[in-house]
Amino acid sequence: FFFLLPFFKRSMVCALGIEGSANKVGVGIVRDGEVLSNVRKTYVTPPGEGFQPRDTAQHHRRNIVGLVVEALKQAQLQPGDIDCVCFTKGPGMGAPLAVCAVVARTLSLLWNRPLVGVNHCIGHIEMGRLVTKAQNPTVLYVSGGNTQVIAYSMNKYRIFGETIDIAVGNCLDRFARLLKIPNDPSPGYNIEQEAKRGQVFIELPYVVKGMDVSFSGLLSKIEKEAPKLIEKGVCTGADLCYSLQETLFAMLVEITERAMAHCNSEEVLIVGGVGCNLRLQEMMGRIKLKEKRHTREKNLFFHRSQASCVKSEVPSCTPRTTASASTMVR
Repeated sequence: FFFLLPFFKRSMVCALGIEGSANKVGVGIVRDGEVLSNVRKTYVTPPGEGFQPRDTAQHHRRNIVGLVVEALKQAQLQPGDIDCVCFTKGPGMGAPLAVCAVVARTLSLLWNRPLVGVNHCIGHIEMGRLVTKAQNPTVLYVSGGNTQVIAYSMNKYRIFGETIDIAVGNCLDRFARLLKIPNDPSPGYNIEQEAKRGQVFIELPYVVKGMDVSFSGLLSKIEKEAPKLIEKGVCTGADLCYSLQETLFAMLVEITERAMAHCNSEEVLIVGGVGCNLRLQEMMGRIKLKEKRHTREKNLFFHRSQASCVKSEVPSCTPRTTASASTMVR
């Protein structure tokens, strides 16, 4: 009980959050909704290659302690100023998640501060709501590992639609490997730039099943046909990037609009790495709304910490003995 006393004495909660569910590892500090620091490192692989869990975990191990020090320095705080330590519990890649969980648990013990495990998906949503001031949005959560349409209903976040196979970000990443598109700063960003030069639209499988989408068949089709089409001069790599992007995003807009009608929502919130794509934002913005609120998430790694204190000054603490990461949570 005594380690919770600071929460009752102070009006502002200062939370340090650690995120490392994929190839980026970051540390952020938030106090009462104000961003004090936000530092990160990205593991970048050569063109044509993805990032493996073991190599990614080694990258996180090399950088995470330095990031904690840098975050405190940037925020001009000492460890004693931190009220709680937060970390991504999952979902994500197992080995990188485990690195961050161990560091968070260690800091919690060293600083004698409560530990808060945060759901990756809810962290994205709560940070997006904080930044945009959205009240009751229909959320399109699109990243390398997740594709879901989510809304808050009856005191819970509920999934109204999702991918039934691979995530949209994974589809883009794998296509980038096929064309040897660079991974720096990210494959999705480089596909977006290539797509701006595309002029020929190649028809691809468009698979929407009720409120769910499927990308694996589309990916198999383009992986099979792309080398032949480019070799014959039917289209260029830029044309394929354009065609893939337009098809994927049209599917996402369709199921999001349907969820909005079901929930009687007038706001759309796009979160996750793929949400940074300006073309996706433009297509979503064409939905006619009474009040249109449409934004990308500001790729900030403090959203883990903000999710733990945005609703309450006393976060629900995770026992240190069970503070582990999981790839299976939703």
